[in-house]
Amino acid sequence: MKSKILVTGGLGFIGSHTVVALQQQGFEVVIIDNLSNSSIDVLAGITKITQTTPEFVNIDLRNKDAVIDFFEKYQDITGVIHFAASKAVGESVENPLLYYENNLSTLIYILQQLSKKNKASFIFSSSCTVYGQADNLPITENAPVKKAMSPYGNTKQIGEEIIMDTCKVYPSLKAISLRYFNPIGAHPSTEIGELPIGTPQNLVPFITQTAIGKREQLSVFGNDYPTSDGTCVRDYIHVVDLAQAHVVALKKLMEEEALGKNYDVFNLGTGKGNSVLEVIQSFERSTGEKLPFKIVDRREGDITAAYADTNKANTGLNWRAEHSLDEALKSAWKWEKKVFKNED
Repeated sequence: MKSKILVTGGLGFIGSHTVVALQQQGFEVVIIDNLSNSSIDVLAGITKITQTTPEFVNIDLRNKDAVIDFFEKYQDITGVIHFAASKAVGESVENPLLYYENNLSTLIYILQQLSKKNKASFIFSSSCTVYGQADNLPITENAPVKKAMSPYGNTKQIGEEIIMDTCKVYPSLKAISLRYFNPIGAHPSTEIGELPIGTPQNLVPFITQTAIGKREQLSVFGNDYPTSDGTCVRDYIHVVDLAQAHVVALKKLMEEEALGKNYDVFNLGTGKGNSVLEVIQSFERSTGEKLPFKIVDRREGDITAAYADTNKANTGLNWRAEHSLDEALKSAWKWEKKVFKNED
């Protein structure tokens, strides 16, 4: 019998790619998404790639009764991958209570239901923001978790603590927090990809939207950082590699005593840092497009550099990122061109 997995936020950027990876490896998937930051059209893209339509339920996870009713109905769910959360750093500073409610109450309500099960696996979508500006690079999982720079970052830190404390009390619950670095790219089929609503918060959608003419030019925030070319350095990971890591981590949890403990954390990145200017050069090289950009003042809250030490995931999960920066950017460009064509 196929294992039934709940993916919350399963029509979002990383969620949809993970649903594809799960279905391609034989899992039965139920998606919960309230469509606040996604589109129902993504469901058709998932179906086209996998030839299977996952079950879709539109509920707001902040509604505790709706969560209880869902788990009453779907008692055969054995694992949850939890993506559903608000994720814009700037917005979280302006509206902290929305972020604390949306990112933490939903997590608590799901864990309350899983804690009642004889056996359950839980994957949490965490972030490298928990490290802040790390003292040493590359960043290992043993790096100290620093005071968060935003309410968004704080919800990831608190979320991890909630899961860890819950696992201590409920040995039947096994959980992994995946701390990812900077997901980019799109599925090679161009059926799903990143669909930012409004002005993009991340570098790569801003690059592709500028290249296609939706934006006049790209702003590079600061060129006076202590890096090789003065611009910020990040670890950019292809979303297809990231999705695969979620499936691998889930399988690990479902194996009896595979972890040797019932809670752990793993970094997910490529292990290599690239500066903003290097990303621009890679985009131009891989697509043949010229990108108009200008250097502007630093942006508040930006750290200088962050890239992962991936040894723990490489050995503990037997996973590593396989796609290059050029490949990821090329796939993001193909996706942007398709979206733009459909908008015309």
